[in-house]
Amino acid sequence: MEVTKSRKITVRALWVLGIFLFFISVLFGRFVYIQASKEVQGQDLQALIEQRWSQTHSIEGKRGTILDREGESIAEEVASYTMIAVLDDSYGNHVTDPNEAAERIGSVLDLDVGMVRERLSQDLVQVEIPGARYLSVEDRDAINDLEIPGILFRKDPKRYYPNQTFASHLVGYTERDMSVARMGLEQSLDELLRSEDGSITYQRDGAGRSLVNTENIVDPAKNGNDVYLTIDKKIQMVLEQALTQVDEEYEPERMIGIVADPKTGEILAMSNRPSFNPNQYESITNYTNFAVSSRFEPGSTIKTLTLAAAIEEGVYDGNETFQSGTYQIGPDRIPDHNGGRGWGEITYDEGYQRSSNVAFSKLALEKLTPDTFFDYVDAFGLREPTGIDLPNEASSAIADFRPIDAATTAFGQGSAITPIQQVQAATAIANGGQMMKPYVIDRVYDVDNGELVSKGEPEVVGQPISEQTASKVLELMETVVSSSAGTGQPYAIEGFDIAGKTGTAQINNPDGPGRLTGHGNHIYSFIGMAPADDPEVIVYVAVDRPNIDLHETGAVPVSKVFKPVMQQSLQYLNITPQSVEEEHVEEVGITMEDLTGDSVDKVEEELKDYGLEPVIIGNGTTVTSHSPNDDMAVLPYERVFIKTDGDTIETPNMTGWSGRQVHAWARLAEVNVSIDGSGFVRTQSIEPGALLQGGESIAIVLGSGDEPEVDETDSDEESEFDQEETLGTEQETEAEDEEEDDFFMD
Repeated sequence: MEVTKSRKITVRALWVLGIFLFFISVLFGRFVYIQASKEVQGQDLQALIEQRWSQTHSIEGKRGTILDREGESIAEEVASYTMIAVLDDSYGNHVTDPNEAAERIGSVLDLDVGMVRERLSQDLVQVEIPGARYLSVEDRDAINDLEIPGILFRKDPKRYYPNQTFASHLVGYTERDMSVARMGLEQSLDELLRSEDGSITYQRDGAGRSLVNTENIVDPAKNGNDVYLTIDKKIQMVLEQALTQVDEEYEPERMIGIVADPKTGEILAMSNRPSFNPNQYESITNYTNFAVSSRFEPGSTIKTLTLAAAIEEGVYDGNETFQSGTYQIGPDRIPDHNGGRGWGEITYDEGYQRSSNVAFSKLALEKLTPDTFFDYVDAFGLREPTGIDLPNEASSAIADFRPIDAATTAFGQGSAITPIQQVQAATAIANGGQMMKPYVIDRVYDVDNGELVSKGEPEVVGQPISEQTASKVLELMETVVSSSAGTGQPYAIEGFDIAGKTGTAQINNPDGPGRLTGHGNHIYSFIGMAPADDPEVIVYVAVDRPNIDLHETGAVPVSKVFKPVMQQSLQYLNITPQSVEEEHVEEVGITMEDLTGDSVDKVEEELKDYGLEPVIIGNGTTVTSHSPNDDMAVLPYERVFIKTDGDTIETPNMTGWSGRQVHAWARLAEVNVSIDGSGFVRTQSIEPGALLQGGESIAIVLGSGDEPEVDETDSDEESEFDQEETLGTEQETEAEDEEEDDFFMD
């Protein structure tokens, strides 16, 4: 019995041991499984450990900056601040007096005090206040100076446009938090500009402190690329100022301005009206970049291309005469822009100067033939978009169905093209026959490694005409501005030979059939190049339906944009004006020497000894630059502008100065200037004696008056034209008729 009992105990013990070993093996197996898989009930143990003992922080990338050709920022990411008000009194630092806080915050941020008071009176832990997001450093500091309890700030990056209304349609904009790019280059280059956030992970102890001798895991942020444009900030600013002035004075439906380098195709400036401040994008009323996304009948500016085609084909004789007035083409009749009266029998050269529709219809149909004419339409790139590196470029609409289509397209009606197509075609005239593709992106840099991502290069996209033809066309374009018969006289600029062509486009009636009629109901334009013998700048300006007085022509608002933009563009590009006096320098002039590095006191004394009037710019003691430059001629009593190495610049009294002298001073003083009128300075927006820091803008109004004969006045030709306009002579009537450029078909 005892053996049997002992045996039972042994069996039971073995069972217990077996069960124990089984559970041990299961537990051990579980441990092995956990060790291998690092997972329990679907939970990643490694992640839990890292979460408990690791800390990860985001590293924010920075959106790329858009800059002008000289590296000045146009669009950039900056720090901003959102104001937070702590309302819960369980926190030691909270808003204690909502009424007083609302009054003080509202006054600093220009917010509705009632709205702020309502927000600060809510039963919440904390609130944000509408209008108190994306604040500048200055606004944040102003609020902090109020020392209001419970007011805190959160730092947020935002997109900022320091120049405000500046090439806005070209640059575009993003939401303030840069989450969405809405238009312009900001949108089309979003992949290049957009950043990617990184992170840093480190081991920590129970108190959250970083452990020593542990390795940080860094996933670096990817910053966006920097994009440099071909835009010249100085020229763009002049264009913006001129457009704004005309916009305020004449309230047109829209305006377009383009400045280009014809040798390269680089766009130096581009703007539209209506425009917008991308920092306040909620107020945008116009989302269209008319310069590239709008097509319309160009009017008489296209006559230059018809002229070039006829010269290139050898069928143009400028001395040949034709009967102006009207031209019958089957059942259709084309009149000249003065109601079909014409100017009698005139030469084709005079027909170009007077902008005769009959002349260019005859050239297209009788001299070139329609097929050949449209071959040149193709050669000048008018059927295809230019391919400019801007979004939403429109295509043209060329009427090419009947012989009459060649006749009307030849003088700028019936077919519609874009302003940028006109500028591209004009480069062939200005650049020895080679047509340059327009572009605005100069280069793109990877800021993380400093490498060049891409580089814009000049691209020849065709050679529709020869160098000889281009030179002949430029000669005739110059006479449009300088000749007594020319329609471009209002665009003459003292000291420069301007080659250009006027244009007037009709507008379809939006309320019914036919075209708009009446004074001012046209798109007035001018495309000009300078210097005329070898253009360095092309300026295109179009003004749509300005509110002009009955005695004014469409050339008035257009010229108020074109002239300051062209003149200052030439000045900024160091293209020296010529004067009548300089042609006789060897007889009566004084040749300037290089004064750079000389003592200001010494130079001032020597200039006075020569009978010259020195104008000192800055409070320095050494000459750094001057105008006129060395080897140029000056006349007795003429002003000589001396830039010194001093930073403090005092505004001079410019009364009696010529427009050119104002530009010379402004260029050396690094001040933006806009000039209205002709003659000599009568008023200036900054008072004499005011100190300048550079970069300011000054508005100058010129007027008539007596001035010593040695000063450079406006040309006699321009003065005579102004007088004739006032008297209402035949020439004024012809110029006005050109701007009314109506086309009728019987």
